[in-house]
Amino acid sequence: MNCVFQTHSQRFGRYLRVAALAALSAGLSLNAQAQTTSPLEGRYDITVDMAGKSAPSWLEVSHSGTHTLVGRFVSVSGSARPISEVHFKDGKFNFSIPPQWESGDGQFTVQGTLQGNKISGTLTTPDGKTHSYTGVRAPAMRKTTMPDWGKPIKLTEGNSLKGWHASSEKNQWTMQNGVLKSEKSGANLITDQKFDDFKLHVEFRIPKGSNSGVYLRGRYEVQVTDGKGLEPAVDQLGGVYGFLSPSEMVAKEPGEWQSFDVVLLGRMITLDVNGQRVITNQEIPGITGGALDSNEGEPGPLYIQGDHGPVEYRNIVITPAR
Repeated sequence: MNCVFQTHSQRFGRYLRVAALAALSAGLSLNAQAQTTSPLEGRYDITVDMAGKSAPSWLEVSHSGTHTLVGRFVSVSGSARPISEVHFKDGKFNFSIPPQWESGDGQFTVQGTLQGNKISGTLTTPDGKTHSYTGVRAPAMRKTTMPDWGKPIKLTEGNSLKGWHASSEKNQWTMQNGVLKSEKSGANLITDQKFDDFKLHVEFRIPKGSNSGVYLRGRYEVQVTDGKGLEPAVDQLGGVYGFLSPSEMVAKEPGEWQSFDVVLLGRMITLDVNGQRVITNQEIPGITGGALDSNEGEPGPLYIQGDHGPVEYRNIVITPAR
């Protein structure tokens, strides 16, 4: 019978070889990771010049592996859509994406130049129209402590729209006994006051097949839909449009009163729908389609969507952080 014995020095030598290989592997991994970093990577809050009027947009660029840049883009309307490849060389970039809600048969193309923390360039919509834009790196908006909460503000009282204004001259909204009502598609409704971090309670009632939304700071839409029986999704009840899906669908029947309870701290959102937690302290990456502006670091109003069908709201109470 043959026996093989390892001396202490043999075992120690083997350990050193394994350790050296592990260190080499880690070094190669870190080196590969470092090689993927591009100065273009990050998020950008964009302002588009559309025939003299400013419109918001948003771009995120990240790496995929060691050679490819990918991303997400939010146009003036619609949801966040994926970019399969962002081409970047010598400070210039470009990408193309299929049309979403835009008219026209062409691609949506964007080209630009990176200068420091700013980008600028042009975008061409699927109908062939070209617009110039500028963009800045989006703020992180991270909070390290919980705020002290101020006094709750009730935004739905009596029979007056005091404290609100419509997004256009054709205002179909009314306030009757503390109930905000939009009986048909028309203008959106916006608070006169702007808010930074806050807690929000809102109740709503939507008929079958209709659609609305609550825009936090006028930039991040929480979906209000007829979602009973549907799977959770980024474009259904309780979703942050295009970005965050609720953990489950807890919609009631159309025509029943339902509720949102929101805590928004910087970019972090926690949401209860009908008393059930469906989003827990998740980051909203950027503005959603239909935002009022892309100035994410600034306070913004509460804004109620009224251009997608009839809807009612009541008991809207916002508690700002001090």
